[in-house]
This record gives sequence, structure tokens and C-alpha cells, in this order.
Amino acid sequence: MTMNPLVQTLRDRARAFIDVRRDIHRHPELGFEEHRTAALVAQLLQDWGYAVERGVGGTGVVGRLVRGSGRRRLGLRADMDALPISEANGFAYASVHAGVMHACGHDGHTAMLLAAAQHLAQGGAFDGTLTLIFQPAEEGGGGALRMMEDGLFERHPCDAIFAMHNMPGLAQGRLALREGAAMASSDYATLTLTGVGGHGAMPHHAADPIVAAASIVMALQTVVSRNIDPMQMAVVTVGALHAGKANNVIAHSAELALSVRALDAGVRRQLEQRIRELVAAQAQSLGVRAQLDWRPGYAVLVNSPEETEFARQVALELVGPQRVTLQAPPLPGSEDFAFMLERVPGSYLLIGNGQGQEHGACMVHNPGYDFNDDNIAVGAAYWVLLAQRFLVAS
Repeated sequence: MTMNPLVQTLRDRARAFIDVRRDIHRHPELGFEEHRTAALVAQLLQDWGYAVERGVGGTGVVGRLVRGSGRRRLGLRADMDALPISEANGFAYASVHAGVMHACGHDGHTAMLLAAAQHLAQGGAFDGTLTLIFQPAEEGGGGALRMMEDGLFERHPCDAIFAMHNMPGLAQGRLALREGAAMASSDYATLTLTGVGGHGAMPHHAADPIVAAASIVMALQTVVSRNIDPMQMAVVTVGALHAGKANNVIAHSAELALSVRALDAGVRRQLEQRIRELVAAQAQSLGVRAQLDWRPGYAVLVNSPEETEFARQVALELVGPQRVTLQAPPLPGSEDFAFMLERVPGSYLLIGNGQGQEHGACMVHNPGYDFNDDNIAVGAAYWVLLAQRFLVAS
């Protein structure tokens, strides 16, 4: 089965948006600092006839286009922020800002939605309200929550909302969908252990927080293996342990940094409870004090059944069954689009960025990553077709 002609139409127009993508890539901005990117997005939307609201949730941009008398309201979302990573690529459009780069493809997500926005404004057939959401600070900043707290859905109500992310390791242009829990929650904790420092040669006069830290690190490995249903997904990672500076000094304190993930809200709560209990018991048994600072992160991302099935049908119509994964496996990564899906039914899908030796096969959050520009046409065509199928004349 060949691709829908819409893909070729968008491919013929993609050059300008490849240039936009590379311009954004060259000038990356961290979360809530996307002033240049937001200004570019807002100006383009305004030029194409969208009603534009700037500064939503800080640096977010919303474009709205109403056509006909239809009552259906569709939201499409793209993220705009970069990461605090030093780029290792040597191409002409590599980041000009030291220590900041688009290592997750948000430049491409923005370009795909802009390409769709232009096509829909200049000739797309739809009946209803199209709301395009360009979100700041997805990378840990909770930009989705900030936009919602700023009244996003009160001023721009949506009946359904969709978002798309590129996925290295998946063939370029392949679309992958999943009903239900699709991405994990993410919680973070800092554990401070306070003991009694002393001379390394006389440990009996001290209460060693490093020994306690080591014991707790090992004990935490039992939380997933012995407390969580083996049919459920859960991750407890100790990503950092800081303590002491000398080999003959018992440190006064130790600090551990934890990352905790789950694909189920109940498992998420169980992980927190069990970690708290285990830390308290281990610390007491080893004679040190424990202070656990728990910081809730992103929620489990859950795609609603009806909207996911609709998104599947659009994917099949656009690229054919050979290029669609109907029920992809869940991912242990996290995404703050989850908060929008708690308010509005919708679905989050993946578009392949390349595999093997293909350009774009490098994993995200890597200094050598780059978005695959061939996806701009496919991604934009998907958004156009989805909008036209959702916003049909009643």
C-alpha cells in the first residue's frame, strides 16, 4: 500500500520547515526560556491567520483557527524546549549556545506542527475549532501543568487532544500507537543520612552514614523484585551517592538521589510507601538519621481508548498497515503531556526517527542526536489528516 498523496504534498512544501527546524536547532532554549522560539512560532501563526495568545504558562503559545459552524474542538500539542547538553555534532546548524542543544527533537516537533498549521490555514478542509498548543518546558519543568494552571483549557477548551514524539530505533516515518498506559510516571527523591563522623581507624566511635547508604542501596533493589507484582513495570534507580572526601575519615553525612518510575498509579503509590518504610528501618538499624525529600514528578501517561483508535485509523489511512504499530509496548520514560490527558481525552503517539545506520537513529538525550528532517512531511501530513477527520462537517 502506498502512502496517502497528502504526504507527498507536504513533502513538496517541507523545505521551508526544514529550514525553520534547523534555525530552532541552531538557537536552542531551555525550559521557560523559549522566548526566541515562541516569538517565531507566534509570528508565523499570526501571518497565517490564527488568533494567537502568547505567554501562556510563561513562554507557551496557542494558535486558534475557527472554520465553519462545527462545534467540535481539537487540540494538537508540540513541545519547544531544549536540554542542558553540549552538542557533539559538527553540521552547520549545530547549537551556537554552549551547553544547550535540541537533543530530544522538540525542534522537529515544533516544525511538524507549524507545517501542518500552514497547510490547514491555507487550504485544509475542516469544520470546527483547531487549537495548536506550543508548550514550553517539557524536559522536567512541567510546562504542561503551567499552561493548564494559566487557564489553557478554560480559554481554549478541547474535546480531544493529541501529541507526537519522535522515536530513534523505529524506522523513519513509522507510526506507533498504544491504548492505555503508554509512558511511566516519574518521581524523584533525595535521601540525606546523618550519622557521627570520626577517624577511619576508630569506626566504633562513629555512626557511619556510608555503610548505611550502601545497605539502603542494596535493600532498595528488593522493592521491585519482592514487593511489586511481577506483571507490573517499576523502576527504582539510585543515580547518585555523595559522601566523604578522604580515605581515613568517616563522613558525617551521605546523600542519595533516587529516580522512581511506574506504569500504574497504584504501583506508584506502593513504591513510595515501601521506599519510605525501608529507608526508615535501615537507618534505624544502623544508627543514623534519615530524611527523605520526595518530589512527585510526571503522572502516568494514559491514552484513552476511543481517541487512540481514532488516531490509529488516521495512521493507517496515511501510511498504510505496513508502517503502523497498532499497540506498541509502553515506555519507561516520562512525559508531561500526561497531565493534559488527565484533563482531556486524547492520545500520544510516536513517529520513527530512524534505525540501524539511518540518520536519526541516535537515541534522544545524546550529544550526537539530531531530528530526522524526513519526518517533517510525514508528521505534518498526519496532523493535517487527523484534523480534517476529527473536524468534519456535522
